[in-house]
Amino acid sequence: MPGAHHHHHHDHRHDGGHDHGATPVDFGTAFRIGIALNLGYVIIEGGYGLVTGSMALLADAGHNLSDVLGLAMAFAAVRFAARPASQRFTYGLKRSTILAALANAVFLLMACGAIAVEAVRRLADPQPVPGVTVMVVAAIGIAVNGVTAWLFARGRAGDVNIRGAYLHMLADAGVSAAVVVAGLIILKTGLNWIDPALSLVVVAVILRGTWGLLKESLALALDAVPAGIDAAAVSGFLAAHPGVAAIHDLHIWPMGTSDTAMTAHLVMPGGHPGDVALAALAHDLEHQFGIGHATIQVETGGACVAVACA
Repeated sequence: MPGAHHHHHHDHRHDGGHDHGATPVDFGTAFRIGIALNLGYVIIEGGYGLVTGSMALLADAGHNLSDVLGLAMAFAAVRFAARPASQRFTYGLKRSTILAALANAVFLLMACGAIAVEAVRRLADPQPVPGVTVMVVAAIGIAVNGVTAWLFARGRAGDVNIRGAYLHMLADAGVSAAVVVAGLIILKTGLNWIDPALSLVVVAVILRGTWGLLKESLALALDAVPAGIDAAAVSGFLAAHPGVAAIHDLHIWPMGTSDTAMTAHLVMPGGHPGDVALAALAHDLEHQFGIGHATIQVETGGACVAVACA
């Protein structure tokens, strides 16, 4: 088959932005502190939930435990993704970030199921709950999740994983605030059914975010075009390139949660445009669409037009 092959790489980030914030060492420290803070809080909150019989505290503790595991998996995935490519893993281990997100989503769904079953049982037989204790423990959660979110705030614009951790922790602070409100209502009204009812609200909040995470991570695991990239726009951009008569075998897929690869065959009857032109095309693909690993094969027509391009 006549033509040439061009594979272009940049050492920039490929999630649509450049990371001028914290270094990987800073993020490593943020993950360690965040995991330690949240694990300590899970032990405190879960313990008080068991002692007081508060389903709201137990539900939030279960949620925070999933956050600890999620942070740990995300941290491990980031470390794996940073490893260089090898002869066996020629793209490196970047896809470990996708697997971590998928595993986190599945674990969250399982935790939600267990919490919901117990909450329904408690609604049928509400148990007395000390409102002040619930409020104090949940208030600690606001502080823990707020500090953890702040640790990731600096890099949220440059990396989708860091942004996900930031938003998750921010949402958790909001859930803890809701538990504080529930404790106040119980204290003022004595309505103990508020506690299991709120745990179901917490489950609904978790499910809303988890369902989106599950769909996105599953799509990425199946090599779907990343959500932020319009495949039709990429195809139109390539077709409008001078000398291109047709395009076929265009594939766009995620290498990880922040790296995108693409392959395409360009039919150019006028001949190969030269390495400089292809390098410029790959540069534009990265900066306009966030595609940092573009493989472009040039064909001059002939057999391609009769067979592959029909």
